[in-house]
Amino acid sequence: GTGWRVTLYERRPAGPAEEVGAGIQMSPNACRCLAALGALEAVEAAAFAPRAAVLRDGRNGAVVYRAALREAAVARWGAPYLHVHRADLVQALAAAARARGVEIVPGTSINGAVAATEGEGEGIAALLDSGARVAGHLLVAADGLGSRLRTHHFGPAAPRFTGQTAWRATVPADRLGSVEIPPDATVWAAPGRHVVTYWLRGGSLANLVAVEEQTQWREEGWSHPGDPAMLRASFADFTAPVQALIAAAEAPLRWALLERPAPDRWSQAIGQGAVALIGDAVHPMLPFMAQGAAQALEDAVALARHLQTPDLGVALTAWEAERRPRTSRVQAVSRANGAMFHRHDGLQRRLSHALIGTVSTWAPGLAAGRLDWLYGHDAVAGP
Repeated sequence: GTGWRVTLYERRPAGPAEEVGAGIQMSPNACRCLAALGALEAVEAAAFAPRAAVLRDGRNGAVVYRAALREAAVARWGAPYLHVHRADLVQALAAAARARGVEIVPGTSINGAVAATEGEGEGIAALLDSGARVAGHLLVAADGLGSRLRTHHFGPAAPRFTGQTAWRATVPADRLGSVEIPPDATVWAAPGRHVVTYWLRGGSLANLVAVEEQTQWREEGWSHPGDPAMLRASFADFTAPVQALIAAAEAPLRWALLERPAPDRWSQAIGQGAVALIGDAVHPMLPFMAQGAAQALEDAVALARHLQTPDLGVALTAWEAERRPRTSRVQAVSRANGAMFHRHDGLQRRLSHALIGTVSTWAPGLAAGRLDWLYGHDAVAGP
C-alpha cells in the first residue's frame, strides 16, 4: 500500500523451508507488525501461545519470576505472544508478500548496487550473482549478521565473540514420553549457562536453546552440527525435564554468539537511489530478549511507513532517527539479561532472584509494566 513495486531476492533456493532454523518468539510488538503485513492469521494457526514467561533456577527448577501471557498479553499489549517455527513464519510472510504483489525470486543473491546507467533509469542497479543488473531505487539489505551488502557498501566490521555459544534443537513431543516441559516461555538459569524451552506447532514440537560461556568455539554461522554428548555434559546438573529434553535432542546445532558494531549510517545514497540495512545486518541482537526477528519486523514496517515520503533521502534519515535509539536499547537490555541469567556470585544470584521473585509475586502489574516500552510499542503507527 506504499506505492512501491517490490522484488525480493532470496538467497535460498525454491523448495520447502523446513530447514530454516527452529523456534522463534513473536512478542506482541512483532505480532502487531505481522497483523499489518497480513501474516498474523497464518502464523497464529501454526504457532503455540505460551501460558507465561517464566524464569526458573536451572538446577532445581524453582520458579524465580513469572509473568502471565496468553489473554494477559493481548489485554495489556493489544497483540498475542506466540512461538512459531521459523519455516512456518517464512511461509506466512512469503504468502502475505505475494498477496500484496511482491515478486519473490529464490536462489539469487545480490552482491551490491551501483548508480544506474542512462538506459536503466535514474535510480540504482542491483548486481545479481548471475552477473545480471536490476534497476530500481532502493536496495534493502536484509542479509543478516554476516551481511555481504553491509561489507560491500559500509566497509568490513569485525565480529566480536561474546564468550558464549548456543545450541539449538527441536524434539517431537511423542519422543518425550511422560517428560513435562512447561507450556511457557521458560528460561532455566544457572551460573555460566541457561536453557530456553518452549513449544511449537500447537504443542507437537518442543524447542530447545542452550547457551553456555565457552571460549573455544568461535565459528560464525548458526547451523554447525554439534556433539550431543558435549551438550549433555555441559548441562548434566540441570533439573530432570531439561536433561530429558537434551537427551532426546539427537542432532543439535551449535553457533557462536557474535556482536558487530553498528555503522555510522543505516543507509547510503547511490546516485539518485540508495541502499539501506535492516535487521541483523545493521543491529545484530543477542538472543536474551528474543527480539532479533521482532526488531527486524519493526524496521520493515517503519521503513514502509517512512517511504510514503516522496524524498527518499529524507525518508531514510527519518526512519533511522526513529529506529536507532530503540534498537540500541533492545541490544543493551539483551546484553544485560545474558549477564543476569549467568551470574556466578552465589549471594548476588540469590539476592537478585529473591528481588525478581518478590516483584513478580506481589506486584505483577509493576513487573509487566517494565516491558510496556518493548511489547507495547507500535512500529506500524509510529511515534
